[in-house]
Amino acid sequence: MYRISAGNTFIAILVALFTIASVNISRAQSQEVKNNIQKLVALYQLIDYAYIDSVKMEKLVDNAIMETLKELDPHSSFIPKKEIERMEEPLRGSFEGIGITFQIFKDTILVIAPIPGGPSDRLGIMAGDKIIKINDTTAFGDKVNNQYVMDHLRGKKGTEVDVSIYRKGKKELIEYTIIRDKIPINSIDAIFMASQEVGYIKLNRFSRTSIDEFKEAVAELKVQGMTNLILDLRGNSGGYLGTAVDLADQFLSGTNLIVYTEGLKSPEQKFLASPGGAFPEGKLIVLIDEGSASASEIVSGAVQDWDRGLIIGRRSFGKGLVQRPFPLPDGSMIRLTTARYHTPTGRSIQKPYDNGLKEYYMDVYNRMKHGELVHPDSIKFPDSLKYYTPANRVVYGGGGIMPDIFIPWDSTWISDYYTELRRKGVLNQFTVQYVNDHREEILTDFPGLSDYIAGFVIDETFMKDFIAFAQDMEVDFDEEGYEASGKFLRTQIKAWMARNLWDVSASYEVFSEMDDGFLKAMEVLKDETLFKDLKIQY
Repeated sequence: MYRISAGNTFIAILVALFTIASVNISRAQSQEVKNNIQKLVALYQLIDYAYIDSVKMEKLVDNAIMETLKELDPHSSFIPKKEIERMEEPLRGSFEGIGITFQIFKDTILVIAPIPGGPSDRLGIMAGDKIIKINDTTAFGDKVNNQYVMDHLRGKKGTEVDVSIYRKGKKELIEYTIIRDKIPINSIDAIFMASQEVGYIKLNRFSRTSIDEFKEAVAELKVQGMTNLILDLRGNSGGYLGTAVDLADQFLSGTNLIVYTEGLKSPEQKFLASPGGAFPEGKLIVLIDEGSASASEIVSGAVQDWDRGLIIGRRSFGKGLVQRPFPLPDGSMIRLTTARYHTPTGRSIQKPYDNGLKEYYMDVYNRMKHGELVHPDSIKFPDSLKYYTPANRVVYGGGGIMPDIFIPWDSTWISDYYTELRRKGVLNQFTVQYVNDHREEILTDFPGLSDYIAGFVIDETFMKDFIAFAQDMEVDFDEEGYEASGKFLRTQIKAWMARNLWDVSASYEVFSEMDDGFLKAMEVLKDETLFKDLKIQY
């Protein structure tokens, strides 16, 4: 009789999959699936029984699952048990730890800022502090990297960790016992008033907490006088479908269709708006680019299809496939594509993937190569992909959301000199060190962000120090490259310093003065006739 081994635990996965798959399919299909599953089971039985060497059956089965999913579509995926929590953490909206943003600076853990209200903030840990010991063990040197910090400072809520901190101006290390707590992961990077009437919100992902964050942000901006809004979804690769629906609902009135999904084995499902959104009136602009995908495309597609606002930027990524999670017996998971989503006018946003995964993920590079990121006229849409909004505006399907107003990608400032500065981490290390050395005097002269934006000047003397710092890090000065990138470098340095002095939102506010998409949005919002001429509802 055949010997049963530990490896057959994983064969059970395949049998379980067969059981799940066979519930709602025809008898003929069921027999076909059954025959193929039996073939796979026989293979693993033979390997376990007769193969020359021992094998790691779990790895073998995992690899088989991953290779199988690659044959289906670009977004069906297998997630091992150990990776599930790490991958879902940003979408859950929280983690458990001591509550700091940090950076590894010269092999030392440097506190960029304590998270407001978190355990470190409550104890008085400050920006610029350096963590020298963790639980009486030295925490600096070659062993320290991001994973080291995660392993030693994160932990279950209620557990303790001792840290020894060096603070500039103090002779002795400061000892803290920190009780870990639940720490929020914000999905909004930036909130600020761009003018007396225009608010700006930068959303980085669609997590479980995004809608509450968004509503709070809108309420805060309305108190400051906001009547028009710029929603920045550039680089936002998506998240939960339900969160995307809820966000689009904040802009639409009545029971307008937001998105619908359908697949061969998934009946059509419609998602409708409901009354009472956070921003149903007022001029709305949504910024997108080639990094905006999935949930970002649901929101921008619904806004565009109902003539609710203007989409500005470049064509979005083109991910219109819905993944449904299926747990496996060993705790791992398959995220299987079960449906396509469509915008209210019926557009499918999913770009083609017939030529394989490599070609699919080279799409953005190919867009650059063919000039699409610079010249919108290089995009050719057949009439079959043409759709009409209620205001009779033309919109296109077939691969991403095409913006109403195109913003070309400006690469003129990206010199070899700038690339080398970024590659060797010069910009980051310089700004961290400069702020660490001059924090008190900067905040004395410029106590608020508005003071800093208006008054802090990065002049040639300052830049000479930066160039010297770069040379110490083995980046030789390139005058031509500096001329090309100089203005951008100054703005980026000032923005990154603002991030270290205040928060991420401050860096966006500083950098907005060189952001082509943002500047175009502000220009469009000032045009009193454009929204009416384009029949945009506000």
